[in-house]
Amino acid sequence: MSDDRHLNALRVYWKEHKAFPSMAKLADVLGLASSGGVFKVIGRLVEAGLLERVDGRIAPTRDFFALPVLGKVRAGLPQEMDQSAGLEMVGVEDYLIRYPERTVFCRVRGDSMKDAGMLDGDMVVVERNRPTKAGDIVVALVDNELTVKYLYPLKSSGGWVLKPANPDYPDIVAQQSLEVLGVVVGVFRRCD
Repeated sequence: MSDDRHLNALRVYWKEHKAFPSMAKLADVLGLASSGGVFKVIGRLVEAGLLERVDGRIAPTRDFFALPVLGKVRAGLPQEMDQSAGLEMVGVEDYLIRYPERTVFCRVRGDSMKDAGMLDGDMVVVERNRPTKAGDIVVALVDNELTVKYLYPLKSSGGWVLKPANPDYPDIVAQQSLEVLGVVVGVFRRCD
């Protein structure tokens, strides 16, 4: 069994339990017969920067959650696979979140932003306390109701207008109050 298979076994266990098994149970999880084999595998994963020892226990590093990138894939005609595929590792959290202390997720409801690639059920990554500019996609509280829209200045009054990315929906101009809660910096969805 290779270290990749051991790493994947630990990832599966972590996903299910949000913790690592005790040292006694690690042999079973890794499919090893001896504690000596467990210590060797853990040592190699620590050296690779995937695990770290904290207070006598093992813990995941950020790289533990990184997955291989198989390269670029065309959405049009097929292409030859890049031979260097799988050399780059990317953690979803690192890819989507620059400032964890001020980032939140919001689930999209409806189809008013479909032409911006945001579909019903998608999760948007929202960076709070970020300066906004015309054309940003924002999550806003407008007249005490939450929405996600493009933000543009109103030429006539100096206020702001929220514009959908679907021509079937009207622009929104606040009647009483408008508070931008954050700027959308990413979007993701599950395809199952």
